[in-house]
Amino acid sequence: MKKFIIIGLLMALLPLNLQAQLCEVENTAFKAGEYVDYDLYFDWGIIWKKVGSASLSTEKTIYNGQPAYDIRLMALGSKEADMLMKLRDTLQVYMSERLEPLYYKKAAEEGSYYSVDEAWYSRENGVSKVHQRRTRPGVADYTPLINDIEDSRCIYDMLSIIARARNFSVEHFYEGHKTTLPLATGRAVDDETLTCLGDAIIKAKDGHKYACKGFSLYAITKGEKREILRFYITDDANRLPVRIDIDLKVGSAKAYLKGVKGNAHPLTPVK
Repeated sequence: MKKFIIIGLLMALLPLNLQAQLCEVENTAFKAGEYVDYDLYFDWGIIWKKVGSASLSTEKTIYNGQPAYDIRLMALGSKEADMLMKLRDTLQVYMSERLEPLYYKKAAEEGSYYSVDEAWYSRENGVSKVHQRRTRPGVADYTPLINDIEDSRCIYDMLSIIARARNFSVEHFYEGHKTTLPLATGRAVDDETLTCLGDAIIKAKDGHKYACKGFSLYAITKGEKREILRFYITDDANRLPVRIDIDLKVGSAKAYLKGVKGNAHPLTPVK
């Protein structure tokens, strides 16, 4: 009897490991033409204040001769917010139709800091390879950081992991479940921990509430735990990111769903 219980537990856990390590998967959650609007809030000490807008868009493109998705997450601070801190962040990733990362770019203008991170992905004989470069346009004496990394696991980034998570079989993820993933940052590939936060009801800015599953991505830097990304995706077939929290150079930002068009499936708000 004990033997069968152990085998049953292993079979129950198997989908989690496969989902974390399988580099190519079928995309059922979104389609080209999806466009999501968000209201953007920034942490001013103890006050969360609306400072602008954000958007998540998905289009079809051709990358190195093959069909691909062009996915972009853009955050734009308002002119009023610029007086306190300028915010112009664009994250872009090209992914194959089976959601394998091909190219990643993050252009971050936060206050007086501006950097561009890029990553070029490939996978050969079961080994993931990424060539990375970080530049600081406008900084004359800055030497670009360039490196090449290999890993037997699938390598992601801050944007492709959201697209990948939208195709998780979320019923296999329970509160507290942790998965370690290598993420390209532009200057290195770091092991980050993706933790399932469990079920939550998130109130969006479109006047509805949504049943969601939450995820937190954090890194350990010099012995300290730091959350770099948090997102909540709907429990319906869209797995739509209703809320996205992003760590910035100074403070943090939250994006709340305001509207969506071109979604692959009907939305199912709970209220």
